[in-house]
Amino acid sequence: MPMTDRAYFEGGALEALMDEVLTLRAAVAAGNPAVPAAEGEAVAGLANLGHYLALRHHDLRPLQRRLMPLGLSSLGRLESRVLPTLDAVLSALAAMTGRQSPYPAPDERAFFAGEARLAAATDALFGAAPAHRRGRIMVTLPSEAAGDPGFLLDLAERGMDSARINCAHDDADTWRKLARHVRAAGEAVGRDIRVLMDIAGPKIRTGEVLAARKGKLTVGDLVRLVAEGAPRPDEEVPFSASVSLPEIVLRLSAGDRVRYDDGKLEGVVESAGGGEAVLRVTHTKAGGAKLKAEKGLNLPDTELDLSPLTVKDDADLATVLECADMLGYSFVSRAEDIDMLDEALVRHGKREHPLGLIAKIEQPRAVRNLPALIARATQGGRPFGVMIARGDLAAEIGFERVAEMQEEILWLCEAAGVPAIWATQVLEDLVKDGLPSRGEMTDAAMAARAECVMLNKGPAVGEAVSVLDRLLARMDGHIFKKTPTLRALQSW
Repeated sequence: MPMTDRAYFEGGALEALMDEVLTLRAAVAAGNPAVPAAEGEAVAGLANLGHYLALRHHDLRPLQRRLMPLGLSSLGRLESRVLPTLDAVLSALAAMTGRQSPYPAPDERAFFAGEARLAAATDALFGAAPAHRRGRIMVTLPSEAAGDPGFLLDLAERGMDSARINCAHDDADTWRKLARHVRAAGEAVGRDIRVLMDIAGPKIRTGEVLAARKGKLTVGDLVRLVAEGAPRPDEEVPFSASVSLPEIVLRLSAGDRVRYDDGKLEGVVESAGGGEAVLRVTHTKAGGAKLKAEKGLNLPDTELDLSPLTVKDDADLATVLECADMLGYSFVSRAEDIDMLDEALVRHGKREHPLGLIAKIEQPRAVRNLPALIARATQGGRPFGVMIARGDLAAEIGFERVAEMQEEILWLCEAAGVPAIWATQVLEDLVKDGLPSRGEMTDAAMAARAECVMLNKGPAVGEAVSVLDRLLARMDGHIFKKTPTLRALQSW
């Protein structure tokens, strides 16, 4: 039952509430062991991240309900300012009870210091924001743009702030041409448009595909994955495929799930051994799914322990250092993966300006290790950001959980003062077909809480940039992160 107004001021309820907040603050101030100690510029952000994780180990819902009727912060928007928010609440409770808080109330600068850290980190990674919006727009470039500088100029004029080059495709010569066109477009519009080069990492895909009968895979069908040699379909297991990384077949065990082509099909391993694994299909999209070569595989239950830095990636780093402002690191999941990349970059030699690093979060282990990844990557003050790779992440953790997880990643990044990129299928229908769906417009509006929104390539990507430019500008008037900004309403 809600407490009456009088009960707040009688019977020691306010004193008990203040004591509860004091106890909570003491527990939070101790931090969280998942966040390593830091040095230099990263100290403040990582300390706040430790406080945030310590806070979120508590169920705060009863406390929030008791604070709200008093006109105090419900603690629901404190990601960037954990201790300052608790101290402000304690100061208000002290005034209500006539007690003295052991912690002084923060001034305005101290209270919003976390927001300032995040803004500075975002500028360091992406350059200055446009005058009319906070969020940046990133566009994945098609290969054809290497021969069409006018395409890049059009994107720049429409509002593109950074360009992504996917090093899983094309070659160094193509990447150089794309980067030159981006620089020229930036000079033409008078803005610093930065280049992200995304190294490929260990791509897990189907290889050759053979089938003993025609048709699509449906629930109950069997599929054989082979580690070596040609696919081996037969009457009992009519569908078979080789894989791009043979070792994954050897690590599969009975009961492991395998997802194919961004979750269009899911199967469970029924048997594994002898360089093969047989899966039974448990889910498919409506009408079934066709088994094809060069389609992605996700193994959410299997510890693969694959190095995120392949031989190809190491060779590609020379061109990245030559052409890019930022490097996108695929399949990064442990703090040691950051060290591996840094060692490779040192081997390729120094450059005049620090190379920004973007960790692509696309696996469950990367989510679990995100505090440690942030701590390792931000040491030394290099520009750093996190990409929420929602496509692979959904295929790994399941579509039901991806919305929840993208929120939690946004919160952790804000707590640490690390810019986040909202990626995968933003305005996908508009990019491909020229007409957005209602659902994806809402998704794009929610993306305004991130520091950057990434669009994929497609025939109508220019129109998508224009739409997103206007949408992000409008959303800036309504919301900053989780905080509504109450501009005057015009419709009523």
